[in-house]
Amino acid sequence: MLNKILTLRALLKKLPALRRSGRTIAFTNGCFDLMHIGHVKYLEKAGRGNRVLVVGLNSDRSIRRIKGPSRPIVVQRSRAAVLAALESVDFVVIFNEETPAKLIAAVKPDVLIKGADWKGKAVAGQDVVKRVEFVKLVKGFSTSHIIDKIKSEK
Repeated sequence: MLNKILTLRALLKKLPALRRSGRTIAFTNGCFDLMHIGHVKYLEKAGRGNRVLVVGLNSDRSIRRIKGPSRPIVVQRSRAAVLAALESVDFVVIFNEETPAKLIAAVKPDVLIKGADWKGKAVAGQDVVKRVEFVKLVKGFSTSHIIDKIKSEK
């Protein structure tokens, strides 16, 4: 499991052989704080077929800049380990920026996967990939919703 959590440098060493063997490199990203069934189903769809699924994981510092000082709930090391434990995820790379644009430019995936809620919006890295695919989300599941529910039950 932990051998799936790589630095960008280590990942870039592995990708050429995977490409030569005919594998499609797919990329998605997110915070993946408080993993839930919506995340699992999304990642299963993203990694389907002959794909190598690379997940760009926002670092703790990155999440604090995006979502505020109370996030993340779960530290990056633990979030990365949970992602790496999923069969559908091949590699996890942690990034510090607010968007994965630099990471996507370095990885140069064949396909970029985003949730259907991103349709019609600018997607970081869309200019570097052959195509962007949108995956339908599981209705009623979001980390923010779970956090709000916990807060309201106090």
